[in-house]
Amino acid sequence: MAVSRSVRRGLAALAVLVTLPALTTPVSAQEWSDPGASGGGAHRESGQLARSGATPAATRLATSDENRQAGDQTGYPRQTRLREFPENPDDKAIKLGLTPYHDIAPQLNELQERSDRVSAEVVGRSTQGRDLYLVTLTAPESPAEAARQARWRELIEDDPSAAAGNERLAREYKAPVWINANIHGDEWEGTDGALDVIERLATSTDEADSDLLESTRIYLTVTNNPDGRVAGTRANAAGFDVNRDHISSTQPESRAVRDVLIETQPLVMIDEHGYTGTTLIEPGTPPHGRDYEYDLYIKHAYENALGMERAIGKLGHDETERADIPFRDFEPGEWDDWPPIFTPMYSIYHGAVGHTVEVPLRVNRGEYEQLPVEELRRRSDINRDVAGATITSAIDYAESNRAELIDDQIETFRRGWAGEPQREIPDGYVPGFGEEDRYSAEFPRAYVIPAGDDQRSASAAARLVDHLVAHDVRVSRAEHTFHLDGQRYPKGSYVVDMHQPKRGLANAMLSAGQDISGDVPRMYDISGWSLGLLWGATVDVSADEAPAVRTSPVAAAGPTGSLPPPAKADLELALTDGADVQAVTYLLDRGVEVTRGDDGTLVVPASARSEAATAADRFGVTFTKAGRGPAGTALAAPVIAAAASADELAVLRGLGFEVRPVSTAVLNEGFEFDDVSALLVSTGLDHDALTAEAKRRLQAFLDDGGGVITRGGGGAAFNEAAGLLPVTAVEGRGDANGVVSVTDGEGGVLDRAPAHSFVYSPVWFTGLADSVTAEQRYARDPLVAGHWLPGEAAGGPAEAAGEASVVSGVSAGGTRTVLFGTEPMFRDHPKGLYAQVADAVFWATS
Repeated sequence: MAVSRSVRRGLAALAVLVTLPALTTPVSAQEWSDPGASGGGAHRESGQLARSGATPAATRLATSDENRQAGDQTGYPRQTRLREFPENPDDKAIKLGLTPYHDIAPQLNELQERSDRVSAEVVGRSTQGRDLYLVTLTAPESPAEAARQARWRELIEDDPSAAAGNERLAREYKAPVWINANIHGDEWEGTDGALDVIERLATSTDEADSDLLESTRIYLTVTNNPDGRVAGTRANAAGFDVNRDHISSTQPESRAVRDVLIETQPLVMIDEHGYTGTTLIEPGTPPHGRDYEYDLYIKHAYENALGMERAIGKLGHDETERADIPFRDFEPGEWDDWPPIFTPMYSIYHGAVGHTVEVPLRVNRGEYEQLPVEELRRRSDINRDVAGATITSAIDYAESNRAELIDDQIETFRRGWAGEPQREIPDGYVPGFGEEDRYSAEFPRAYVIPAGDDQRSASAAARLVDHLVAHDVRVSRAEHTFHLDGQRYPKGSYVVDMHQPKRGLANAMLSAGQDISGDVPRMYDISGWSLGLLWGATVDVSADEAPAVRTSPVAAAGPTGSLPPPAKADLELALTDGADVQAVTYLLDRGVEVTRGDDGTLVVPASARSEAATAADRFGVTFTKAGRGPAGTALAAPVIAAAASADELAVLRGLGFEVRPVSTAVLNEGFEFDDVSALLVSTGLDHDALTAEAKRRLQAFLDDGGGVITRGGGGAAFNEAAGLLPVTAVEGRGDANGVVSVTDGEGGVLDRAPAHSFVYSPVWFTGLADSVTAEQRYARDPLVAGHWLPGEAAGGPAEAAGEASVVSGVSAGGTRTVLFGTEPMFRDHPKGLYAQVADAVFWATS
């Protein structure tokens, strides 16, 4: 009889940052949705940050003169007087007996006055403008000592072989540990557990604690999501789950995480969450991220998890006698560490041993509203104890295993520089490790992002390069034309040489990914992503050969916007990227007459050349000289009523559209469509649940020429209920997701659509009437990367193959309608698909 994975593993286990100026308004939708907002140039420089000349956010903040206190701030402590926020009696933490956000800065300010072990800085702002605090605990360091630590940290990444032979580094390098708390706003107790640890270590007279802070630097992001903390929501104020955003870094909270992680380069990191009934401590189940140096990770992650389990067992609560360690206790796919979207998984690519910790007892959502305050506070007290115990245990592990952790981080980066293959891990390497745990990558020798006329969108290439650099992936620019794998690349093309320290992250971002459908029966979250396929830039792979060309490091991508001569010529712009859409909406907002031809090409009159030049510079788009074709249809700036998810609203606003969120309730409450030109429906709008008056107003909008764009099963249901396009929508498996291959359809709305798309609960359309056109179809073998199992009766990739993934048509009543079965705006990730959405909007409203 086969022994289950969890039983086998159980038996085996038995056998063996700086204050910012005041901000009173939220960050704009444009800023946090704009792909360029991630910033460029996050490499280290002179012991701080960036080898290629640019300075990332964390260091820019830490060196800003306007944010310094009087006196030297280059050593430790680096103390700043944090601004204090007004008392907010509606802060959801108060009911739980936990620390409201407005009390955090006063506590930290008071601790800084009492202790020279505490440095409190601000490393960013939340969506609504609240400060994101980073607290550093360490014994005092002179400026020279702090500079030496920074040089060693840089040496570990830049020249790991030299770092491995540096005896003084081995003796004196302070082990960095990073704790991230409260990334989900309604999982509160990590913040309070972190504050307890800060208070204890700041004021302790125990010699062991003094010794700890001589050999260790402990960094704590006290609350990563203060807006959600105050409001009692999992998501941030923009509606994004920050713990799904790290590979895309669309949100200010995740960008702060990125910059802290790059700046501190921790050996161990803990992300405090809740609530799972029993305390949960990673490492996770397979599939394991294939781009990790997993042998160096799992040996520490497993032992550290066991230590944290022992620590919570000593608390004395009945609810904390044991923990769930998914690697040991769960079946494959139940709690995996495959995608780089989670904080701990993302941190592994930066050389850390990362863990999610889930404190046990639920106090949010229904329980928050229904349980007595006394019971909520009892639970929160236990959760706070668990958070403090796991943080303390992880710090102790880092101190006890300091030498090996440093050696292994050095080895991670050394393998990258050397281009060595990942190590084969034997069965039993840690208790329970077996064949189902083996995931690995064959790293290519280089990626090339070409420049020149063959580039679909130069602005997309620049955006991708800036994003890579901001994440500490090294990119260089070719100084001459070169040939590689039989292809010619022009001067200025970008090269990602995969002999670099963070090759795993580079590959996780740029590679196509992998179809893991046959490996595990389920997945915790998404299974496929690819900036190389979904961000609009051409990304070529060279498996065995690096370009033989002189290159220079890139701090930021070169400018891409331009206008053609002569000055009196009309200008043409093809919508191939979201930046092109931003340029168009910018011009429309300024009253420029933009016309759209039948092929979707947009023309700007020569009289608006000045405005076009500004748009070209601001958004990096390239205008060409307009041809002499027939006059197109004048565009009006669309106003979109959107029943959509938060990520879709963010994308639409980021593209420059005016968006008015709607829902069944909003329409029933009397929403007027007076100046709305398009209705976008994906979720939250049930046509059958509308009142008779709401249906009348909706029908009047449709009869008056309003266009409709829908996405997914919710949108398809609305299409059917509203009697728009005569198609049959087929819903695939609800748990299917990933990158898919698509082919051009027969229509003209999405003429320049890319060859890949993204699906999450995919939909396709059959039984197309003559009035309906397939704009795009799933390829014959659609899934490129992700998890999409065959359906029991239908719903699998074989059933979707060749079927329409996007359709367009005009309803019997004259409504121009586009139905998407794909996810072109998912979590603000597939940026190369945004022009599809704009094409649909402009066509439907023309």
